[in-house]
Amino acid sequence: MTPENSNIHSEFEARLRFETLIAELSTKFINLPPAEVDQEIEDAQRRVCESLGLDLSSLYQWSAEKPYLFRLTHLYRAMEGPPIPEQVNATDYFPWCQKQILAGKMIVLSSIEKAPPEAARDQEVWRHFGVKASLTFPLIVGNEPPIGALGFDDLKRERPWTDMLIQRLRLIAQIFAGALARKQAELTLRESEERLKLVTDSARAGLWSMSLNTKEIWVNRWMNELFQLPATDTQTYEKFMRVIHPEDREAVHQEIQKASRTDIPLVLEYRIVLADGSIRWIVTRGHRYGRSTDEPGRLMGISFDITETKLLEIQLQERLQEIERLKLRLERENVYLKEESKLLSELPEIVGQSPVMKKVLAQAKQVALTDATVLILGETGTGKELLAQAIHNMSRRKDRLIIKVGCSSLPPSLIENELFGREKGAYTGALTRMIGRFEIADGSTLFLDEIGELPLELQSKLLRVLEEGNFERLGSTKSIHVNVRIIAATNRNLQQEVKEGKFRSDLFYRLNVFPVTLPPLREREEDIPLLIRTFVKEFNQKMGKRIQSIPQKTMDLLRNYSWPGNIRQLRNIIEHAIIISEGEVLQLEMPPDLVPTQSPVRTMREAEYQSILDALKRSGWRIKGPEGAAEILKLNPSTLYGKMKKLGIPFSRSKDRIQT
Repeated sequence: MTPENSNIHSEFEARLRFETLIAELSTKFINLPPAEVDQEIEDAQRRVCESLGLDLSSLYQWSAEKPYLFRLTHLYRAMEGPPIPEQVNATDYFPWCQKQILAGKMIVLSSIEKAPPEAARDQEVWRHFGVKASLTFPLIVGNEPPIGALGFDDLKRERPWTDMLIQRLRLIAQIFAGALARKQAELTLRESEERLKLVTDSARAGLWSMSLNTKEIWVNRWMNELFQLPATDTQTYEKFMRVIHPEDREAVHQEIQKASRTDIPLVLEYRIVLADGSIRWIVTRGHRYGRSTDEPGRLMGISFDITETKLLEIQLQERLQEIERLKLRLERENVYLKEESKLLSELPEIVGQSPVMKKVLAQAKQVALTDATVLILGETGTGKELLAQAIHNMSRRKDRLIIKVGCSSLPPSLIENELFGREKGAYTGALTRMIGRFEIADGSTLFLDEIGELPLELQSKLLRVLEEGNFERLGSTKSIHVNVRIIAATNRNLQQEVKEGKFRSDLFYRLNVFPVTLPPLREREEDIPLLIRTFVKEFNQKMGKRIQSIPQKTMDLLRNYSWPGNIRQLRNIIEHAIIISEGEVLQLEMPPDLVPTQSPVRTMREAEYQSILDALKRSGWRIKGPEGAAEILKLNPSTLYGKMKKLGIPFSRSKDRIQT
């Protein structure tokens, strides 16, 4: 698959997952029991943030007694940081935001540094909590003032908020506002008397109460408006049934009869046809009350217009269907591309035709279909992460996303959180439960990059997961079992680290089940032209360039350099050259260390001479045998003898040692 097709595929996959999530949340909250609202809101915050790569979502509600106080009621937080107060004086902390929210306005900041001057105090508080970008919606029910605010924040980077994303997240805010309003309404319903005030008139909720004897119905004015019935008329069951859509009428009648005879709550979702021919969607909830000898029974309840939500759901379904059609088309195209790529390589992600790379690719194919642990060794910039991805893509777990953890990119105090997760309250500042990478990778592959950087105190816990598949989150005694395939990588000599006590020997042997060593670029000279052409093609597409040729002098210079930074360094050099090149010929502006002081042949000879000499020093001047120079250099001893003879390094075959 080409990078462009892969990006399109990934984009559609991500959009599909997010649209599916929105559709699921839209339906879940409609009939959600009040006792489950808070938990489902926090779970929805987590799922939305994880889907979009956001770090923080907070839901504040106003204090009824003190409107200037924000009360934090729902929170999802993926990263550690300063404690967030549960109650905030908006006038002191967010004066500008308070004015915007109370005015019913969204706050859209791709960067908090772009906030207006009057938001200086708000900007100061954002910086304190590490916020880089923020998107906040007022929580509005009907035409009433906002009841709170829902925010989504990125703590790692600035990010643009697209119109489509804003519309989707605004729908989430509407869903939450509606769920909170319905929760309060239903709590009021259970505590009130016959004519319960479930919501105020401004909530536009239709209240009704029907006598089970006479079928006469009392309604508030919003119920009359929903069904467009004259307010002066005596309302009856038959009048309301005539407004219900013919296709839904019988089902509604059966449910009302059932609720009238039993204590089963009435829960209905149906269409009505108004006098002008328009169709509206209504959700109705109710319950039977009374029914003694002194008092006739009544069916009482509340109705809402959910047309806008339903239309959004229909739009989402149509878009999901379109995405599915595009996905199927991409899959068919990918089948063709994969078949075509087999003519060139079994691993299209890896560029290389040298013997050493063919050996690496053969090893990758051998181990991919097993669940064996793989240890990828190699210098910085040789493509260890790319090889790990290729092994995963050939494995039986390829349908699941590979999960990656950089053991050197996180401070030791956060690595355990990242790998194994934590429970809410595990330590001071742990305000939410956090799922670790091992749980996320269940059924897939976990790539541990720079495993040599893992602290000793965590190595024993990692060893247990490798051996038993079990671990506990921080702050929990409950054991969690996962099925995870481990691929680790390092540029360190782990055997030497074991000898020096910096790495556990038992963990090393558990990781070293199937080692694969990626050769440095200086050992695969014949791959350099192929890599150069690949990078030129890639950057031509990205930058809109049209480089067609590479001067032979430039190619010779690049081939004869030792490349201490390996493929990463080569790629950066080509990217720089593409940027400065005009026309169709690659113009290379050579960094000082890329200019040979002697002829290219002499430079290569010196590099090879020094490489062999370094290996001999490490081996104690031994050539063959375990830990000999030939083994260190991954060469056949006969090949090493030939190179030493060619370079003028004296040796004795009988003594298997260099003559010093």
